[in-house]
Amino acid sequence: MTTTWEHEFNTPVFKGKVSFPTGVFVDGKFSAGSTGKTIDVINPTNGKVITKIAEATVDDVDRAVKSARKAFDTVWGLNYPGSERGKLLMKLADLLEENQDEFAAIEALDNGKTFSWAKAADLGMSIGTFRYFGGWAGKSHGKVIETTEDKLAYTRHEPIGVCGQIIPWNFPLMMMAWKLGPALATGNTVVIKPSEFTPLTALRMASLIKQAGFPDGVVNVVVGYGHTVGAAIAEHMEIEKVAFTGSTLVGRKVMEAAAKTNLKKVTLELGGKSPNIIFNDADLDKAVNWSAHGIFWNHGQACCAGSRIFVQSGIYDEFLKRFTAKADSLRLGDPFATDSYQGPQVSQIQYDRIMSYINSGKEEGATVHLGGERHGEEGYWIKPTIFTDTKPNMRIVQEEIFGPVGVVIKFENEADVIKQANDTVYGLAAAVFSQDINRAIETAHKLHAGTAWINCVNQLHPEVPFGGYKQSGIGRELGEYALDSYTNIKAVHVNLGHTI
Repeated sequence: MTTTWEHEFNTPVFKGKVSFPTGVFVDGKFSAGSTGKTIDVINPTNGKVITKIAEATVDDVDRAVKSARKAFDTVWGLNYPGSERGKLLMKLADLLEENQDEFAAIEALDNGKTFSWAKAADLGMSIGTFRYFGGWAGKSHGKVIETTEDKLAYTRHEPIGVCGQIIPWNFPLMMMAWKLGPALATGNTVVIKPSEFTPLTALRMASLIKQAGFPDGVVNVVVGYGHTVGAAIAEHMEIEKVAFTGSTLVGRKVMEAAAKTNLKKVTLELGGKSPNIIFNDADLDKAVNWSAHGIFWNHGQACCAGSRIFVQSGIYDEFLKRFTAKADSLRLGDPFATDSYQGPQVSQIQYDRIMSYINSGKEEGATVHLGGERHGEEGYWIKPTIFTDTKPNMRIVQEEIFGPVGVVIKFENEADVIKQANDTVYGLAAAVFSQDINRAIETAHKLHAGTAWINCVNQLHPEVPFGGYKQSGIGRELGEYALDSYTNIKAVHVNLGHTI
């Protein structure tokens, strides 16, 4: 028997009852997992159980793949016109928009992010992503290629087939939209694994997908553990493409599994240690506010967080003074309170991981300029933390912390900061602050990163590609570039009369 979650919200920003199935979603139906076991979903604000959901297994993944393959071969893929796929994606966007307060409330409860940010950023981006790729459905065109007068040669962009998708816990709904949008627009079917830490919005989305009218089996949602369900997706011989967002360590395992089995196509959106460069001529107030957003937004749990803040020596002291005051003013509190900026970390595991990095910074001789402590008596709260007096080889400078912990580093000149900024195995994002637009653009071009922001941080749009250099990943999410990851290119040669 499948489980159902019912919850009454009575908060300043959302009041209402939600109720939806929380089973394994395969072939358009919810069911219990093959073993009947469940997973506890934890409220990160207090560590208490919100509800239990069905635990998917390897057998459930196999069931989902068979359903997705059948749907691809019979009712989707090349059997369903692109224009009609677009209509369904637009309908899904409309339904999500109609229920955006409910989804923001579920995300705030499940993930710990504030309701206001969940609605403005996560819901806004998710709705926009479905609409954007709905517009692309049917428009991924091939080309006619001139060869000789005796031949017609052209290319077709065809869907790959069954795609496995593994998404993280930091932006559960938004990452689901990023993955489903281009896959469905190009005619693929999907088996998607949300994180077991934050599964509720994905399961609620399954009901909307059904309501929107997608044929059964086109999208299948299986929530389980990474070492079972995630591994099964990466290794499954009938999944022809896998997309993963998460840590670089796990990304390597996904890529290895894909290579050892059926050589799946792979896209990876992985970790980051993004540099944020602030020159002497920057607008200081703007740089301070954006830098705080860059590292403390979403509790620091963002792969593109501007965690290495390089400040030129002429303004270093004043920047640090204002940045400290800004960080200290950020309110940690109830995700449903209108004045809360930062919520708790997502889990005990993540809390412990961040605190271990803070301790390592202290042990290696860095100065805790602000924070470095837990907040409150229950839940997984960590105060905004700033380190100074760091050295390039320290773990807090080199490794992704994925929490509200930034390092502020003084630099002297452009050559010096470019060298330091690129001294990392990552290359996801970077930011530059300067009122000299020529300097800002020249610096951005020299940084080894897939995204470079100028006089802003953490700005994402459905139309603009996102992805990394180096160990930050392979391929791109969003924009027209994302479509390339979900199509095969077929060349067709037509003989118009040539004889041997």
